[in-house]
Amino acid sequence: MTTAVVATYKDAGTIWNVKDDLISTGIPNDAIKIDKEHIKIRVMVPDQTKAEIMEILNRHAPAEIH
Repeated sequence: MTTAVVATYKDAGTIWNVKDDLISTGIPNDAIKIDKEHIKIRVMVPDQTKAEIMEILNRHAPAEIH
């Protein structure tokens, strides 16, 4: 199954760093959506890689993650 993970950050620049980290670990660009207005990033991930993606998102100190 595929799950959407959404993280909100305090700084707009952070979401671009998060995106770069995700892409460098092999997440396809089309699986990553950025909401610049709300400073959120959504990643569509297979269940088996969710823990790894959560670790990457948490490295950047999100204000909220779900």
